[in-house]
Amino acid sequence: MDDKARLLARVPLFARLDATALASVGTLVDEVGVDAGTVLMTEGRAGREFFIILEGTVAVTKGGNPLATLRAGDFLGEIALVDNGPRTATATAVTACRLLVLAHREFDSLLDKHADVRRAVLQALAERVRRLDAEAT
Repeated sequence: MDDKARLLARVPLFARLDATALASVGTLVDEVGVDAGTVLMTEGRAGREFFIILEGTVAVTKGGNPLATLRAGDFLGEIALVDNGPRTATATAVTACRLLVLAHREFDSLLDKHADVRRAVLQALAERVRRLDAEAT
């Protein structure tokens, strides 16, 4: 298993994939490092990337209000890629972070090729909608 596949194997989103599938996903992702304070996505803007946090902490806000704190193993950016709409929140690195990034086309390819990953992303979407719904009432 190569280095990227080993990284992916530690991410809950990819936990059910075998070594061949992990290697396939590894060809789709880029690993990047960002400094604390880096804005990963901005509410209302077009979404073009999906992020998986390997190390560090990311704060998610909506309308300037705290929404979530994400850490290693969490992912973000899927909503705008699934519906081709604007970003629903702003995400900012609280600490220096290591991330895996998929562009829109690679994200679509990932979901098309790996049913377990597609299911996990859809479950996360549903959980986020339910959480927002509960907070709104």
